[in-house]
Amino acid sequence: MSRLTEQREKLRLTQGELSTKSGISLRTIQRIESGQTPKGFTLKALAHALEVDESYFEEKEISDENQNTLKWNKIINLSTLPFICFPPLNILIPLALVLWKKQQNPANKQLLSIQIIWTLIGIVLFIVVLILNDWFGVESNLKMLIPIVWIGTNAFIIIRNSLVLGKGNSNCILPNINML
Repeated sequence: MSRLTEQREKLRLTQGELSTKSGISLRTIQRIESGQTPKGFTLKALAHALEVDESYFEEKEISDENQNTLKWNKIINLSTLPFICFPPLNILIPLALVLWKKQQNPANKQLLSIQIIWTLIGIVLFIVVLILNDWFGVESNLKMLIPIVWIGTNAFIIIRNSLVLGKGNSNCILPNINML
């Protein structure tokens, strides 16, 4: 529900009555209630007719923008989950989303940094498993445990960060790594 609709209903006005009171066409009021942002004379006239400050409408726009950013932060973070077993894709898919949706914000940079670091750790662990196998003849169960723990920990980090982002808090993304 738009801020205009909320305030209009609070004052118990119909769209037609608001149109008459503000001097704004009924069609313009319908457009604003469906999501368009009022500007200029329309903004002033509606604010006066609804007995609110002009910033009343601007606050909602900022809030909607923040909600959209948080939604995309969560989607970008979760886009890594299907690709945690395929390290290049756990970086490329979220990166493509960030660029495509123009969501280059600190939270997404941090989420991408986590995946870059995590991929580098995966490469090092793979090399360690090969060395352990060649030098020490490590049992195959231990060799399989290392990638399983690596993938499981990455999945835990992704899900945990999605829950934090779902609560609208992009300042609590862990681990706190930012290299972009």
